[in-house]
Amino acid sequence: MIKLIIQRTCLAITLVAVAACSHIGGKTDTDIAAENQNKRPPNILLILSDDHAWNDYSFMGHEIVKTPNIDKLANEGVTFKRGYVPTSLCRPSLATIATGLYAYQHGITGNDPSRLLPGGKKGELYAQQRAEIIAKIDQVDTLAELLKPKGYVSLQTGKWWEGNYSRGGFDEGMTRGFPQKGGRHGDDGLKIGRSGVKPITDFIDRTVEQEKPFFVWYAPFMPHTPHTPPQRIYKKYQNLGLAESVAKYYAMIEWFDETNGQLFNYLEEKGLKDNTLIVYVSDNGWISNPQQTDRFLPKSKQSPNESGVRTPIIYSLPSQFPAQMREEMTSSIDIVPTVLGAAGLPVPKDLPGLNLFSQLKNKTPIWRDTIFGEGFAHDMDDLNKPESTLMYRWVIDGDWKLIVSYDGKNVSYQKYHDQINQPPRLFNVTNDPYEQNNLAAQHPQIVAKLKRKLEEWYPLNERKMIE
Repeated sequence: MIKLIIQRTCLAITLVAVAACSHIGGKTDTDIAAENQNKRPPNILLILSDDHAWNDYSFMGHEIVKTPNIDKLANEGVTFKRGYVPTSLCRPSLATIATGLYAYQHGITGNDPSRLLPGGKKGELYAQQRAEIIAKIDQVDTLAELLKPKGYVSLQTGKWWEGNYSRGGFDEGMTRGFPQKGGRHGDDGLKIGRSGVKPITDFIDRTVEQEKPFFVWYAPFMPHTPHTPPQRIYKKYQNLGLAESVAKYYAMIEWFDETNGQLFNYLEEKGLKDNTLIVYVSDNGWISNPQQTDRFLPKSKQSPNESGVRTPIIYSLPSQFPAQMREEMTSSIDIVPTVLGAAGLPVPKDLPGLNLFSQLKNKTPIWRDTIFGEGFAHDMDDLNKPESTLMYRWVIDGDWKLIVSYDGKNVSYQKYHDQINQPPRLFNVTNDPYEQNNLAAQHPQIVAKLKRKLEEWYPLNERKMIE
């Protein structure tokens, strides 16, 4: 009897000791998962906000909009408050983020074929040209394809214009794509966010179980119209004396922020946060029309103004990037090369953007003072000549921004392009971020200098600048 008691006591002591050592060593399931993750290239979560103004975040100083989850990401990551997208229209902007190429390079300059084609939008030629535009993605490498040599498994969710998700090199996806019903810009993929994020968390679980790094394209149709926020959120803004359209838009932003929080919390719970590179960007800007629900005002979406092309851009990789609020300008063309740099992959020489990985990791300066952008009509005309619908180009050099207009063909949304026939406009966007004061007449030498930079960026063969 005494011997049995001694044996049980020794066994109990041994079990307690093992448990204690395990606890002291920090080897919980979450810790083990984190260790295994850190042995692989970083996972990648690319978050794309949709029709979201550059200053409509609490961390950017907005006094009404609530974005606590994006604020936390911004404060923990590397945040560029002066980020830009080269093109302020969703399809070409997303194609740039997916490929690292400017619109004039990948050729997807507008959202749709011309509505003036014989037979109109329901005609055979219109459908044929839709297929031809989608085929352009087959001619270039996408981020999902470039990541494959490192074993990445990729998932597409949300907005995706270029046909089936597989056309973009994704292994899995939600969008069936044209010519499937609703396949213009996302079909089933557009449910993500508004209907939860389970397809993403399930995918993450599968790839982690396979011990593979993952790449997630999260491009929810948010805060994009239709502005249909949950009543529980809308009530917060409804009682602030705002126009209904503005209140709904703000509520959509908060709803979108909630979905980001769900993903961030999931990564943390699973021990994946430290080795996951989260990249955040908006596809283009937005200013709600206070007189009409689900409508925007000129000089935002589709325009070369700050409210069209400016966006905060955030990179978060806690295991490698110290928190930083960066003052330099950056562009969405830098996303593909920077992600490839983080993954330990070579950057194709034809990409125009910068690989910022070492600067983000070492907090060193970015030696660039000039960025470029371009704007095309919503409807494409000659599918093989991007210049055919070129309406704007712009360049920012330090504090100065020059916008020039061209005589490209435009058959839609004319009321949003009130500047199309105007001569060059020059703004000091550091002092005048809302571009109220055109200083072109006062600074002709700066205008001439920035025009030369635009000509050096890429020469035009057909379009004429409006002087």
